[in-house]
Order: sequence, then structure tokens, then C-alpha cells
Amino acid sequence: MKFTKMHGIGNDYLYVNCMEGIDFDPVAESVRLSDRHFGVGSDGMILICPSETADFRMRMFNADGSEGKMCGNGVRCFAKYVYAKGLTDKTTIRVETLAGIRTARLTVENGSVTAVRVDMGSPVFDTADIPVQYPAERLIGQSVPVAGGVWNITCLSMGNPHCVVFVDDVDGLDLEKIGPLFEHDPLFPERVNTEFVQPVDGSTVKMRVWERGSGETWACGTGACAVAVASILNGVVDEDAKAVTVQLRGGDLRIEWDRTSENGTVYMTGSATFVYEGETMEE
Repeated sequence: MKFTKMHGIGNDYLYVNCMEGIDFDPVAESVRLSDRHFGVGSDGMILICPSETADFRMRMFNADGSEGKMCGNGVRCFAKYVYAKGLTDKTTIRVETLAGIRTARLTVENGSVTAVRVDMGSPVFDTADIPVQYPAERLIGQSVPVAGGVWNITCLSMGNPHCVVFVDDVDGLDLEKIGPLFEHDPLFPERVNTEFVQPVDGSTVKMRVWERGSGETWACGTGACAVAVASILNGVVDEDAKAVTVQLRGGDLRIEWDRTSENGTVYMTGSATFVYEGETMEE
């Protein structure tokens, strides 16, 4: 199996061209190859597949083999991959995901993709749709018993369920201990991605993320979008800020929330980087 390793500010996946079909078990291979000690090492695997409703279809598997609905950093790398590999000459690419179709716009300089801006869709606040086991229709800035304590949280979906927690010192958190408690809390029937966020200034926040199925990752695109929205709703950043800069372990993402419609549309801009090409071999 031939693959390309790429990362979006440290959120790394193995990308496999499956336009001619899939002749391997993606669940088993994502688990085997994502292992950082005995495999290649990645946060999961992403398959490039044909689509009947968009230009391409993206399938994304976490490091534990579970299939994810969306991956913001993955979409950026996906779009750069199909352009750089000559699968399309379009600079606006529609990608089918389990969370719906996402549109990626490429910035190309001297034939190379230097940045990708993705229409991430509208945030979902309805607790039943996220889903969250909570009696109210929305859960924004509320103190709730969760993860063995009482935390002030904001929950929303950006294609994946997210729980945003604002803290004073994000670097001092024991995420290996706290992260799984959030992920597997009964409050979240489909598990959850949890973002721990520290305010920096009126348009900047710093975050660490524990992703369901992958653990702590260096970046999470949908998580950064959820954090930007939650930061605006909770008054952590200026409401009229044109964009929110989200600082992650692997780098920064620029998030814009256009609120001209009911729930608005979130746009994410960031880099996408090739690491290397590889091929698995039978023993």
C-alpha cells in the first residue's frame, strides 16, 4: 500500500489514493500504521475516494480504527494532495465527508499550494444533535458535573462533537488524565473532543485538545473552529474581532465566523505540509 504522510500544523495523517478502489482493511491498517512505536506514526489515516456528489470523497479513520465524520486539518491536506498529485486542476475543491460537503479554496504560488481556506459550515448548538445528554437545548458557558468534577463548559458540533473548557493555565493541565474522563463521560453518548483554552488577548487564544479516538494531538481543525465560536459567545475575545487566532501545539490557525446567517459560517485558514512518501511491505 502506497501512502503519503502529511500534516496540518502537526496534526498528521497517512493519505492513501483510493480512487481506483480500496483493496485493504482501512480499520486494521489505520490502527497498525498509526502506532508511533511499531508503525509509521500518525493521528490516523485518510482515504481519497471518488464521489457522486462532490469532486472527491474523504474517509477519515482515527488511530483506534474508528471512522470520524470530519477533520479540519485533514480537509486542508486532502485538498493540497489532490491538486499537487494532479488528480484535479481546480483551486476550489468540494470534498464530501460524513459531516457534509466542505469547500476548500487553495492559494497557489508558482505552482505550489501555500495555504488552504476551508468553508467548515455552520456550528450546531442543539444538544440533541451534538449530541450531549443535557436537558436544555443549548449548553453554553454552564457549570456541569462532568469528568469527575464540575466544569464550566460550552458544547457544539463542527461536524464532530466538541466540549470547550476555558482555563487559566492550559500548559499545566494533566491532559493524559483529564482527557479520557471527558471523552468517555456519560454526558457524551458518542464520546467527545475536548478543547482546553487559555485566553491570550482580544483576538487570540491558546488551546490543547484531547481528540476522541486519538488522544492529545498537536492540532485539531474542527476543534479550533469550535474554540473560536465558543470564545466569541463567552466574551473571551472581542465580539467584533474579524478573526480569531487559535494557537495550537503545532502552530496557528485563523478562524473567521461570518454571522450574517442564523448560525453563521465558519472559515478556517492554515497550512498543509507534505512529510514523505511511503509504501508498506509484506513480511
